[in-house]
Amino acid sequence: MTVVKTPITVVAMACAWLSCGVISCGAIAQEPSLTNPAISAVLNGYYQTAERPLAESGSGFGLGETELAMSANIDDMFYGKLTAVIELHEGETELILEEAFIQTLAMPAGFAMRAGRFLSDIGYLNNQHLHTDAFTERPVAYRAFLGGHYFDDGVRLSVVAPTDLYWTMGLEAFRGESLRADDDHGEREFKEVGVYTVYSKIGGDIGDNSAWQAGLSYLRNENGQLAPHHEAGALAEVAEDAHDHSHRASYTGKNTYGADFVYKWAPNGNYKYQNVTLSGEYFRVTDFAPVGLAAEDAPSKDYHQGWYLSGVYQLTPSWSAGLRYGEVDTQALHDEHFHGQTLQESELTLAWHPSHFSTVRVQYTHQNGVNFDGIEDDNILTLQYIMSLGAHGAHQF
Repeated sequence: MTVVKTPITVVAMACAWLSCGVISCGAIAQEPSLTNPAISAVLNGYYQTAERPLAESGSGFGLGETELAMSANIDDMFYGKLTAVIELHEGETELILEEAFIQTLAMPAGFAMRAGRFLSDIGYLNNQHLHTDAFTERPVAYRAFLGGHYFDDGVRLSVVAPTDLYWTMGLEAFRGESLRADDDHGEREFKEVGVYTVYSKIGGDIGDNSAWQAGLSYLRNENGQLAPHHEAGALAEVAEDAHDHSHRASYTGKNTYGADFVYKWAPNGNYKYQNVTLSGEYFRVTDFAPVGLAAEDAPSKDYHQGWYLSGVYQLTPSWSAGLRYGEVDTQALHDEHFHGQTLQESELTLAWHPSHFSTVRVQYTHQNGVNFDGIEDDNILTLQYIMSLGAHGAHQF
C-alpha cells in the first residue's frame, strides 16, 4: 500500500483541480467517457469524545477519509477508475492511493477481469467505500482482520452465472503487504504474491418487498503466520504499535474463513422512502502461531474470530437509525506467551440525510474490553458529516 505524506498546499491544489472538474463535467455531460470522465469528491469530518481501538479516527476534531475519484469507460472493452484518499493524522497529511484499476467490459459468458489496485470482494462490506457505511467506523472484526477495509495490488477473475438467482463467483491474487505478519527484525523473506481469495455470493428477491444475499469467502495468506524465529517481546511491541493508526491488519493468520448475509425490505421494492437492512458477517482466522512453539507458550485457542450483526431502519427519506453489535476474540502475544482477549462494541446511530449527497450522523458507542491491550470499558460519542460533490454512482446491494 502506497502512503505519501505531502504538504497541505499540494492537497489544496488537488482539491481545487477536482472541484473545477466536478463543476464542468456535471454541467456538460450526463454519461462519463474517456474525454469527459466522472469526477467526484467525498468530504468526511468528525468530532469524537475518545479514541476507538483499531480505528483510524482519534479523539477531538478530525478528518476522516476525504475521497477523490475519477472513472470512465476507456473504450467499448475496458473501464477504469482512480480513487485517492486524503487523511489527516497527528498534524500530517497522508495521501493514499486506494484504487487504480482497469476492468474488462466485453468478456463472454458473464466473465470479467480486473487488474491494478482495488478493493477485494470478500465479505459483504469490504468492496464498498467507507463513506457508504451506515456507521462511523467499520465493525471491529474488519478493523482487526482486514485493516478496516482490504485493498491491494492484484488481479481478479469473476463470473456471473446464467441462473435465475443472482450468483457470482471470483478468484483474486494480491501482493498482500498490509496483511503480512509482524517482522520485528526485518529479515523475513515474504512471498511477493502473498494473498489468494475465493468467494461466492448468491441472492434473489422474496416477493415484491424483499431481497437477500448470502456469501462465503476464503482468504489464503502465505505471509500471515508468525515466523518461528521471532522474538516474543519484540513481536508484542510491534503488534501494539500497529493498533495506533494503520490500514494494516492487526491480527493475521494463514487462513481466513468468512460468511455473510444481508436482507433488505422496502414497501413495493421502493427504497427511496422507507427501508430496512439487516446484515451480519463472521470471520475465523487460523494458523497464526509460529510452528514449533512450546506447549507452555501455545495460545489457549488456535484461532481468532470476530462477527457483527447490524440493523438499519430508514424511517423517512431524510432520517435513518441503526443498531449494531460486534466483537472479536483474539490471541495476543505478550512477552513469551499468548493471552486471550476480547473486545465488544454496541453502537447506536441516528442519521439525517436530506439528499443522496449529504449525511450528518450522531453515534453512541459502548465498548467493553477484556485484556484487550489495556482498553477499558468506555462510552464514545461521535458526530460526523459526509458530503459528496460531483458524479456519484449508486451504492452496491
